[in-house]
Amino acid sequence: MSTKTGPQRYPAASRANWYQDDFGGDPMQVDVVVLHTTEGSSLPGYGGGSSAPNLTAVPDLGAKKLKWYQHFDIETSSRALVNLRGGVETNTMNVCQVELVGTCDPATHAKWNAAGRAHIYWPDAPDWALQGVARFLAWMHEEHGVPLSGPKSWPAYPTSYANRAGQRLKAAQWTDFKGVCGHMHVPENVHGDPGAIDFARLLKHAKADLDLGDDTPEPTTPAKPKVPAFPGRKHFVAGASNAYVLQLGKQLVKRGFGDHYKVGPSRTWGEADRLNVRDFQKSRKELRGDADGTPGPLTWRLLFS
Repeated sequence: MSTKTGPQRYPAASRANWYQDDFGGDPMQVDVVVLHTTEGSSLPGYGGGSSAPNLTAVPDLGAKKLKWYQHFDIETSSRALVNLRGGVETNTMNVCQVELVGTCDPATHAKWNAAGRAHIYWPDAPDWALQGVARFLAWMHEEHGVPLSGPKSWPAYPTSYANRAGQRLKAAQWTDFKGVCGHMHVPENVHGDPGAIDFARLLKHAKADLDLGDDTPEPTTPAKPKVPAFPGRKHFVAGASNAYVLQLGKQLVKRGFGDHYKVGPSRTWGEADRLNVRDFQKSRKELRGDADGTPGPLTWRLLFS
């Protein structure tokens, strides 16, 4: 059984439609977010919770913002994916699932437009809606270490249905995958949502929210050394013991910020680690206003750059 770590409730989310008490779920360490679209224009009933994701984002078109509902803990398996017997794990592996209310189907979009039915067509979503999703992805990166990366292919629906565009991950690829993907990428499933959502813009907004910048080099610019993905704040709390603490400590020493270690860095987070991180933060103008000794995405990126 996996141990859940880090915050389990998205701060912006309502628990008015909470299903975990009725359907339980397996604890798991999440490093993947799967995006769905509901193919409807209001909060689904999810069969009373029997097919619910972890969270649902409902567009408030008048206020131009997303209203979030949480149905399961971030690191409890939800129920929105097909999981065939004898195959790979889907719902119960390592995924946090998010349903975006609206459609990815151009035919449905056209029909609803003709009927005057207000909705979001996610392949052409307004920027405020993409920013709302991106803020959640940024939070998942910061708190749970979900990489802000994903598959290159996000084909339009209905080409994305089944595996017509060849975008669906094979079993081994899915098992190794970490980051953000769509329902269309998950093996053992046939749905094509969220279609051609602007994934590049989602990542750009998420990185901007964390002040990470766009690390994609220009074609004529030599590639910079790759910074390891930030693993999440949950790995740097009192009593935490993991490889990321040791990796951080070694980099602090390499950069000349190991004065508070008596015998060198270890796998266990302690006061010496915090003080060394604080010293590094004080040395950088970008971090001086928040030099508390706790590593965040920007501290991590600057330390390993």
